[in-house]
Amino acid sequence: MTSRVSGSVTAVLGPTNTGKTHLAIERMCAHSSGIIGFPLRLLAREVYDRVVAIKGADQVALVTGEEKIVPPNARWFLCTAESMPGHEAAFVALDEAQLGADPERGHIFTDRLMHMRGREETMILGSEALRPMVKALVPKAEIVGRPRFSTLSYAGAKKISRLPKRSAIVAFSAEEVYAVAEMLRRLRGGAAVVMGALSPRTRNAQVAMFQAGEVDYLVATDAIGMGLNMDVSHVAFASLNKFDGRRQRRLTVAEMAQIAGRAGRHQRDGTFGAVSEEGPGAFLPEEVLAIEEHRFPNIEGLYWREGDPDLSSIESLVADLERRPPADLPLRAAPQSVDLAVLKRLSEEAWVRDRARGVAGVRRLWAACQIPDFRKLGLDPHARFVERVFRHLSEGRGHVPHQWFADEIARLDTVAGDVETLAGRLSAIRSWAYIAQRPDWLADPRHWAGRAREIEERLSDGLHASLTQRFVDKRTTALIRRIGADAGALPVTIGPEGEVLVEDHPIGRLDGFRFSVEPGARAGDKRLLLAAAEKRLGSERGRRAAALVAAADTDFRLDEGGLDDDRGIAIAWQGEGGWHRVARLEPGATLARPRIRLDRDLDCLDKGTRDGVAARLERWLIAQVARRAPVLAALGEAMRDPAATSAFRAVTAAVEAAGGLVPRWPLRLSLDALTPEERRRLRKLGITVGALDLFDPRLLKPAAAALRRALLAVRGPASPLPPDGATVLPRGTAGATLDSGFRPLGAQAVRIDLVERIARAAHDARQGRKPFAPDPALATSMGLEPPTLARLMAELGFQGLKGEAGRWVWRGRPPARPLARPVTSDPGNAFAGLSGLFGHG
Repeated sequence: MTSRVSGSVTAVLGPTNTGKTHLAIERMCAHSSGIIGFPLRLLAREVYDRVVAIKGADQVALVTGEEKIVPPNARWFLCTAESMPGHEAAFVALDEAQLGADPERGHIFTDRLMHMRGREETMILGSEALRPMVKALVPKAEIVGRPRFSTLSYAGAKKISRLPKRSAIVAFSAEEVYAVAEMLRRLRGGAAVVMGALSPRTRNAQVAMFQAGEVDYLVATDAIGMGLNMDVSHVAFASLNKFDGRRQRRLTVAEMAQIAGRAGRHQRDGTFGAVSEEGPGAFLPEEVLAIEEHRFPNIEGLYWREGDPDLSSIESLVADLERRPPADLPLRAAPQSVDLAVLKRLSEEAWVRDRARGVAGVRRLWAACQIPDFRKLGLDPHARFVERVFRHLSEGRGHVPHQWFADEIARLDTVAGDVETLAGRLSAIRSWAYIAQRPDWLADPRHWAGRAREIEERLSDGLHASLTQRFVDKRTTALIRRIGADAGALPVTIGPEGEVLVEDHPIGRLDGFRFSVEPGARAGDKRLLLAAAEKRLGSERGRRAAALVAAADTDFRLDEGGLDDDRGIAIAWQGEGGWHRVARLEPGATLARPRIRLDRDLDCLDKGTRDGVAARLERWLIAQVARRAPVLAALGEAMRDPAATSAFRAVTAAVEAAGGLVPRWPLRLSLDALTPEERRRLRKLGITVGALDLFDPRLLKPAAAALRRALLAVRGPASPLPPDGATVLPRGTAGATLDSGFRPLGAQAVRIDLVERIARAAHDARQGRKPFAPDPALATSMGLEPPTLARLMAELGFQGLKGEAGRWVWRGRPPARPLARPVTSDPGNAFAGLSGLFGHG
């Protein structure tokens, strides 16, 4: 420890943005030597850079657990509180001294506050709430209060999408930080990320982006509350709860104020608020008032642990570390920290107790136990790591083996992986950097400290690049600003793949007539991107419309899925870059003439061009129907013939509505009412009036069937298509329905034109009322199973009988007009008759 014989002691207390740290730096630089202890490595590094600019690199040292830059002639030391050196200095300062009330690290700050003194001057910097503690523990200290330079006011709750530029959003876990940063990338083009676990190199690179205006938002943990100075105008709290290592709790008002105080620097006012208007994430009125007026409850006690324990034995060391603080001082015993827990765990091992003998052995054991758990693995894994380190330190020459150290850091020396992976490697390399900074733990500590620093720098650069890639779109942000300044002056070109470029920067794609803004551009910027591309896109869409009107019929097709959702039928056009959906079919007056609704992306075309596109699509659709399914158009005209009888119009309307395939049974009365001339007219249209169904055989061909199904799908759900060339399908498979041209019969479904062929063959084979046996070859060639044929013959009105030699034959004279409806139950002897018919006895 620094000599307790000291000069003046001054406690400079006040809220954030009072210039306390700046004052301490000025006072230190006015002395011949000095030491300042900071709560964070990041802050120590930031101030180190400032003092180097004043005094020169050969005069200034940086000392933290993982990093030591100590020139031979160093006179001014910037350190973390834990790493403050014990030599004498003219000036000593402790920053954020109120952290003595922190359960985890408070005992360190309390010890420094009570014992670290400068030969000529000592400064204690902290919150006004620390005043009672300073009076009690340092009664001779002069206490100086400093007012805030600027006003801090509450700005209410604002959603993340509505936060003003130059805002910092504070979250309390890495997962929450990443989630907020990802949201800002989508909504606002990106954000810088600052967390206490970042290396100074990564943190500085991220902050530099924010300070330079490359991004307008910063997402951070509460690390920014510890004096990290940035150009922040507004601080928004994503949450007001944090996990403090033991439990999830609400922030104290002092903690809220420490973080909120980062808004506004020097003479610029700042604001704070939340992203939630109600619930646990919202500020209470009394909290807002206390933060604005900088009134917080006084700290009633600081955590304490013996800073200079007895190292004569493990027992005496543990006893000193667990000793209660003096009763006459406002001090509390510090909760058991990780280093003490590891010490007690290792002291249970016999070999540890055997090797940790005498002051030197206990000192070495205690030093190993104080390796921080940078990786946050928990007590057991960290204790095993410390145990292995101490085993090496207590045997042989007392050095960590070169090969083990080299292998472990080499394993970390890769920048492959995502943000979380790189952050994990950075945490791991900090442990090895800490070991390398110990002067007597390695045979060549300077070499290995350099190697660890090189790896940390590579990982830091990799993490910065990964954070930037994941949470920032620099190109889009910069381009949007240029577009916002002068959208009309930017040259817009369209690449061969439909990419739309402004000054060689892609801002979106033109697929057919649809322009899509580049993914990642925030919602508010899409309007600007569209404005930049609008003039050039208008002429390009006009050129493409002319190409569509002149396109051949083969350049169009019907697609499943409409333009706005996955339902319905769209017309696609094969233009530049592939197939593009340009219109949607909607129900029309007839099945063959659906209405054509153009894609809304064609609304930008003039009316004449749009009418020309619609007319071209209509001509193509009419031609498709005329070529593949002419019966559908003919039925549409026939059912509207005013000269036809009502029976004829009823039949043609029913067949048209069903797409040219309909069962006969529901139409039996209208069919009976048709005149001979009307029956001939139906045949002339192409309709076969079969024994069981009315159909046009042409519609069963694959191309016609696909068109028919598409037209039916315009009106509603349509049955799936059967496989091309199928004649018989297993019942229940795709297309095995009457809607698709297959009549279900037992376990099979038979194509309806083949059903008619069998019906005619049976009619030709019968001789009056005599039993007959139709040629089984026809059914066999089609793949009909005996039960299927039995079911069909039954539906046709025939009855199976046992004939000579046990063979079954058929008898019956179907009605003049067949049943044309399914049989509700199988005839008792039908299947046996079929077995005989096929020669199975």
